[in-house]
Amino acid sequence: MGTEQDVRRRVEAVWRIESPRVVAALAHVTRDVGLAEDFAQDALVAAMEQWPVDGVPDNPGAWLLAVGRRRTIDWFRRQEALARKEVELGRVLALSLASGEMSGVADFEAVEEDIEDDLLRLVFTTCHPVLAPEARVALTLRLLGGLTTAEIARAYLVPEATVAQRIVRAKKKLTSAGAGFSTPLPSEFAERLDSVLEVVYLVFNEGYSATAGSDWLRPELCHDALRLGRVLTGLLPKESEVWALLALMEIQSSRSGARVGRDGEPVLLLEQDRGRWDWAAVGRGLAALEKAESLTDSLGVYWLQAAIAACHARARTAEQTDWQRIADLYGALVVVTRSPVVELNRAVALSMSAGPEAGLAVLEGVAETPSLEGYHLVPGVRGDLLERLGRFEEAQEEFQRAAELTQNEAERRVYLRRAADAAALSTGH
Repeated sequence: MGTEQDVRRRVEAVWRIESPRVVAALAHVTRDVGLAEDFAQDALVAAMEQWPVDGVPDNPGAWLLAVGRRRTIDWFRRQEALARKEVELGRVLALSLASGEMSGVADFEAVEEDIEDDLLRLVFTTCHPVLAPEARVALTLRLLGGLTTAEIARAYLVPEATVAQRIVRAKKKLTSAGAGFSTPLPSEFAERLDSVLEVVYLVFNEGYSATAGSDWLRPELCHDALRLGRVLTGLLPKESEVWALLALMEIQSSRSGARVGRDGEPVLLLEQDRGRWDWAAVGRGLAALEKAESLTDSLGVYWLQAAIAACHARARTAEQTDWQRIADLYGALVVVTRSPVVELNRAVALSMSAGPEAGLAVLEGVAETPSLEGYHLVPGVRGDLLERLGRFEEAQEEFQRAAELTQNEAERRVYLRRAADAAALSTGH
């Protein structure tokens, strides 16, 4: 069975993966995302209490869903509203109460396909137009991606308290507005699609480069984002940006096996063994990009990013990378997004095509942007450029600063190592 601490770690790992599915399934019944999350949290508490004693069930996701359903039923009974919910709860009662068993394996497997639909409905519900765009993204990341408020805040470079308030207010607004938990009509897709795509990509990014914790990668988040991307291409096959986002995620995910060394440390792109890339995923990504290009001539945000990723994917060695093309694409992306983070990336690409001085000039032009204050990649990139210019003492200071700012332990170790290397070069120089 393992120690109680081992079981608790397993509970937390299962929750991270299964909570979006549990919340989505319960929200389909309650028509209230706030209530659904409360009942799902009740299931988590029950797991924390019972699994260390009884052991982790064979199908932990089914167990959590069964407990969440029972909490939902109990609540409706207490509210004396079961009769009004007979239509919604009829199937749940039949599945959850027939056997009288807690495992819930049979009923979970029976509705697994519905749960996949529920997840998509949850995305569109939390991206409802009654919510401000930033609230849609924060709520969906919290419920679907399983991200904490701190992780969402770091993704958006805003205070954690701001994100927490957005989430609470969003739940209340959806409830007060009586927002239905149903997939929008085709005519309603456009007004929600930008937020949906942004949410899916942010979930992917958190899995691809974790903002906090000890792990550099969180594969379960990448998996969920990719699955949702594939579902969206089936739902909206004529939307170029949907295909472009899928292309971007497929190509990026292809590098996952090469992004972490044997010691668990991050491996930078130019140092990766490209033989360890998943070339089948690269092929899927390039095919999706070709599909996106066939649907429009406009340069969308995700098409531009996918085109950048494709430049890397088409280079079988780091030396073959078309950095000028990448710098140009980042330039176009800056025009579309007006993002200082994109400008920071352009600085890196320009340094590779025109030299570190050119990259440093671009970086210094954007480094004082208020939204980048405290952003660890600013000193991280500056340190790299200064090191390439032979200014090792300055580079050491920048890497040290980046190490202090990052919330990811693996990334912190990389910056500290680079600071030590720069110090050694400075002394030897």
